Amino acid sequence: MALTSTKPYVGVPRDLVQNFNGKQIVYVCWDHHMLFATPLMLVVEPEMSFGDLLENVVKPLIGADPDAAVVDLTKVEWLKSGRSWAPDFGASLAVNGIVHKEQLRFSTPGVNSLLAAA
Repeated sequence: MALTSTKPYVGVPRDLVQNFNGKQIVYVCWDHHMLFATPLMLVVEPEMSFGDLLENVVKPLIGADPDAAVVDLTKVEWLKSGRSWAPDFGASLAVNGIVHKEQLRFSTPGVNSLLAAA
């Protein structure tokens, strides 16, 4: 249905980094795993180390997947903004170049018990 505005519409984004009190949104997606239909949306501090993000935030969230117990998140294949990427697990998110609303994806070749049949 078409709409007609009676005055100019000005959209004001509410998810700007300034609105998160020093934190930022980071999306993490486990590629090809059907238990997680969308990326996980995390609100974290840029000073958090990447290793801490995985150990204290991501691992508990993916723990429901039967494959999670055999996944070593330090040895998976990582993509950052769609490109192959090797994170520094001891460095902060900021040092790793992870910015507000960044999408990180990881894949676990051979670990796909919930993968839909092709």
